Amino acid sequence: MKREVRFCPKWHGALRFGLFFILPCLLRVAEAEITCRSCQDGHKWRAQELLLRVETSGSAATFKGEVWGSGDRTGWIPCEPGSAECSPDVEKYAEQRLKRIIDNQSGQAEKGKVSQHKDGVGLTPRRLRRNSDGDKVSSARNRAPVEGQGTAAGRRAPRWSGEERRAAGPRQEELKLNSSTFALTGDSSHNQAMVHWSGQNSSVILMLTKLFDFNLNSVTESSLWRSTDYGATYQKLNDKVGAKTILSYLYVSPNNKRKIMLLTDPEVESSLLISSDEGATYQKYRLNFYILSLLFHPEQEDWILAYSHDQKLYSSVEFGRRWQVVHEKVAPNRFYWSKMGLDKEPGLIHLETSISEGQALYVTCKLQNCTDANKGKPFPGYIDPNSLVVQDEYVFVQVSTAGRPVYYVSAKRDVFTPMKLPKYTLPKELHVISTDENRVVAAVQEWNQNETYNLYVSDTSGVYYTLALENVVSSMGLEGNIMVDLYEVAGIKGMFLANKKTDSQVKTYITYNRGRDWRLLQAPSRDLRGNSIHCVLPYCSLHLHLHVSANPYTSGNIASRESAPGIIVASGSIGSELTTSNVSVFITSDAGNTWRQIFDEEYAVLYLDQGGALVAIRHTPLPIRHLWLSFDEGRQWNKYSFTNTPLFVDGVLGEPGEETLIMTIFGHFSHRSEWQLVKIDFRSIFNRRCTEADYQTWHLHNQGEPCLMGVKRIYRKLKPTSRCVMGKTYSVTMTSAPCDCTEADFECDYGYERRTDGKCSPAFWFHPSSMSRSCTTGITFLNSTGYRKVVSNNCTAGVIAEYTARRQHCPIQAPKGLHLVTSEGRLTAMLGANVTFLVFLEEGDGARTSITVDFGDGHALTYSNVSSIEDGIKHIYKSIGIYRVTATGENSLGSETTMLFLHVTCQLEHIHLSAPFVAVRNKEVNLTAVLHPSQVGTVTYIWWIGNNSEPVITLGGSVSCTFSREGINTVTVQVSAGNTILQDRKTIAVHEYFRSHLLAFSSNLDEHNPDVAEWRLDVSRVIRSSLIQATGVREDLLLVTVLPGLPTAAEFFLLPDKQLTEGKPEKSSAHLDQLSELLLNALNQNLVQFTLRPGVQVTVYAAHLSAAPLVDTSENHSGSAMLMLLSVVVVGLAVFVIYKFKRKIPGLNVYAQMQNDKEPEMMSPANPSEATPSSQQDLVPSLEILDTECNLRPIGCKKPHVHVKFSTEHPTYIV
Repeated sequence: MKREVRFCPKWHGALRFGLFFILPCLLRVAEAEITCRSCQDGHKWRAQELLLRVETSGSAATFKGEVWGSGDRTGWIPCEPGSAECSPDVEKYAEQRLKRIIDNQSGQAEKGKVSQHKDGVGLTPRRLRRNSDGDKVSSARNRAPVEGQGTAAGRRAPRWSGEERRAAGPRQEELKLNSSTFALTGDSSHNQAMVHWSGQNSSVILMLTKLFDFNLNSVTESSLWRSTDYGATYQKLNDKVGAKTILSYLYVSPNNKRKIMLLTDPEVESSLLISSDEGATYQKYRLNFYILSLLFHPEQEDWILAYSHDQKLYSSVEFGRRWQVVHEKVAPNRFYWSKMGLDKEPGLIHLETSISEGQALYVTCKLQNCTDANKGKPFPGYIDPNSLVVQDEYVFVQVSTAGRPVYYVSAKRDVFTPMKLPKYTLPKELHVISTDENRVVAAVQEWNQNETYNLYVSDTSGVYYTLALENVVSSMGLEGNIMVDLYEVAGIKGMFLANKKTDSQVKTYITYNRGRDWRLLQAPSRDLRGNSIHCVLPYCSLHLHLHVSANPYTSGNIASRESAPGIIVASGSIGSELTTSNVSVFITSDAGNTWRQIFDEEYAVLYLDQGGALVAIRHTPLPIRHLWLSFDEGRQWNKYSFTNTPLFVDGVLGEPGEETLIMTIFGHFSHRSEWQLVKIDFRSIFNRRCTEADYQTWHLHNQGEPCLMGVKRIYRKLKPTSRCVMGKTYSVTMTSAPCDCTEADFECDYGYERRTDGKCSPAFWFHPSSMSRSCTTGITFLNSTGYRKVVSNNCTAGVIAEYTARRQHCPIQAPKGLHLVTSEGRLTAMLGANVTFLVFLEEGDGARTSITVDFGDGHALTYSNVSSIEDGIKHIYKSIGIYRVTATGENSLGSETTMLFLHVTCQLEHIHLSAPFVAVRNKEVNLTAVLHPSQVGTVTYIWWIGNNSEPVITLGGSVSCTFSREGINTVTVQVSAGNTILQDRKTIAVHEYFRSHLLAFSSNLDEHNPDVAEWRLDVSRVIRSSLIQATGVREDLLLVTVLPGLPTAAEFFLLPDKQLTEGKPEKSSAHLDQLSELLLNALNQNLVQFTLRPGVQVTVYAAHLSAAPLVDTSENHSGSAMLMLLSVVVVGLAVFVIYKFKRKIPGLNVYAQMQNDKEPEMMSPANPSEATPSSQQDLVPSLEILDTECNLRPIGCKKPHVHVKFSTEHPTYIV
């Protein structure tokens, strides 16, 4: 079983003519991903695809450019990114049996299995690799040969194969096969093809050839061919589908092979063509969306789900004639049909929908009515993106907490439970390889592994896992996909092959009991020449290449069939480790007990007549015209010619199920010729049908041990001496008898490890005396013996009572291992949102343990037992703050408490940086960030001031700073609240001396003030120009800014002439007085006016006082400054006297009481220069002394005061 992480192959290396059986690949996903290749029973199905490649490498030049063969195909034709070819169309009908050359596309409903892989933050499903009909299919299209595993000709000098030596004797009459050749005229330039053979007594073959332009990344030409005589002749159907129509994909209903669907290339038009008569006639339907992938219902032949380019999921109940939207923002490849017997209704859809970056939801929808009211949410909370897998009776999701992924599983649509791997496994990646036989097989890359994986097997609940095999080899495909070397043998339940890395050597191991025991393979005793092979275990053994190439006509093939149990054909090597050189082909007829070498070069071996005969075709870059046949399980081979003219073989296609004796070989006579389709009819070489006398019994065993998986199995198989046709009516028959249970029928239970003596002992981290978790929700538990029976093992009696866990009553025990988490795994929540708390109890009597949850806001709930809170506890917080949430479990024997600190926040909408427009050099300046809303929770402020390379980070919204140089300085503040970061930026003009005055305007300006920054900027320019025009002040001595808010106000700043004043304070002050008097005179005489728009004349006035005090750094204080100082002192004394005697003033007593009754408010300091005058006559800023006290009670999201208008824009000034 090869498992991969990424599915959309990329183009690598040179092109070569080569017909490939390649299936649609899955879309490539984000950080990681659970992706599902075959998560339904035969829903995603597309015709078998063959890809033509043109070799331009130097090796072709050796043969003068005329070498076009199937050898050394180590690259891949890429699928179109985002196209249906890069789709999850990989169900049993979609994934054509790539491991076999006689490919089956019409087999019975094959049970697709999933494996999943975690990539970054996600789990990626993969199909379990199996070759049989009606069983699991390999995801071979993305598998690449191990480096150096090209053809023999490409690796080393050619050597004689066994067949060539046999043929080198005295010349005899050549044996010929009954064959016919048909050329696809006009398709010589086409480099891809998709083939569908209906099978099931049908003689119809459909073939879609196309020219895929890799520069344009689209299909530019296509031809549709149809044969009604098993491939002897073909008819071109381009006129029936539209002469100018460009077809891109061919789909077939898995439940009715007569129903065909063709997709057009969306670059030209988005349409589909539907046929209900095996492709004889078509009806065309327009689409308003682009189909990237299709998912057929496993039982309803007209029900289809379609995934579009804009992440929408569509459904059709009329085989594509009409479509309707099911859901938007659906994750690619994360939608699944319901499964009968598990889900409530057949029209239910499981899907993953994206919420935000890093967050997704698992929801269920009804097919024709997916509304919010009808949606289900089986998992209580968010999941990681691209992590949903629904396979068989299991559902998997992933949730990352504190940077570590937590995997959850639901069995039989029950509640989700965290998957329990051994405590210190700490997985970096996890692939769920299979979910058949009511258990999960997972490949886990642990924290200390880089290129290998450990295999773990679960109990029937899918929760508890134990180690099956360590350090299984993985490899990286050409397109970056990860492949795990694990192969499930078809036809023999519980039999696997795996490549394990030991001391830097890769060795092949075999198991007959689902990974409970593993052993090396015994090498053949003799080679092809009859010479003895000295290979002694464990120093020397047979090693096999277990990956399955996307092209079955390449090296690295391993094949087995349900219809031929015990027969396995694979390429490999003999020695101390697996090598990629000197690869030979080996066969076993007794399920891996003994092996024979059948070729010492690489051959593709195909099953014919349900395994009654074997066909071998040589891997070579040269044209061939012969193949080899064996009727005795590979012991003897006969050479036959299938064509008169040598053919560069690109691929082979057999009728689905290997039930007939007809095969089609695809190839070319030269690289410029059309495709040649050679139909071979093997019926002429068989003289009769098989009878009962032609069969014999065969006892399955493991090195003499007949009891495997608890039973003795006896199969019926064809005698090696019988040369007859088994035909379509043949079925594998097996008789079985149960065996007495022995220790070998049991594997170690969760928390136990197998020692060198074979016994299962507790791991150092596991306490056998601890109660089963079932005691937290029930009154009985299974007291483990340290062993559990291997899943699907059928042994009886024997030691079963000694090794089977015993059900006992749960004793009363104090609660232990209490856990409190949020359903999303986060420590933050939004104000007003439902927060779901989950409470877990590892040990204790859950039925008699009460649980109290204190939410930290004055509310608490108590539950009588643990089972009553399995769905979580929901609570809504009405105020912002940090809350200490505690959970206490208590019974008569004791109690335990756990807690978490939850940050309840508001969404930060915008911020405003309050800063002076002009500042004095070396004088302290206050900078304040004003938030909206004013309270959002825990906030961090990052200040970038001037040219400082390092920011200042504060928890408060104000900082003070000084500027040592004159000029323009930029201040930026970033505010981080939860997942939101907002920023504001201001520029501050720094000068040694300046004067400022407030400006007011005629009331008509307010009617045209939209209070946006751009408007203020433009009006500031107009005001500045009007002042300069009225007074003659130089441009470089005047700054103007319009303040935010209403009524409209502005401020101008006067700068001294440095050349005139020579930088002296006395001269600067005098110069500024002159400029101020000049401007104020013009303003008081109404000389400053401007036209805002036709008919709107605005007059500029001088306000009574500046919004900011006049700045004077000289030692001689001006009279106005002294008057202001005296005014402040007088006001202060008045406030003090009133405060001391306020109890004696009735009016003030009432005022004080009203103030005390007010809700405390948090007010942000405001810059005096930004104060908004209430009117032209009242512009004096008031001085408020705020006496705030610490309020420990959390307060809510506060909106701005009603009399203050906040603006999202920033004030600017004009230089």
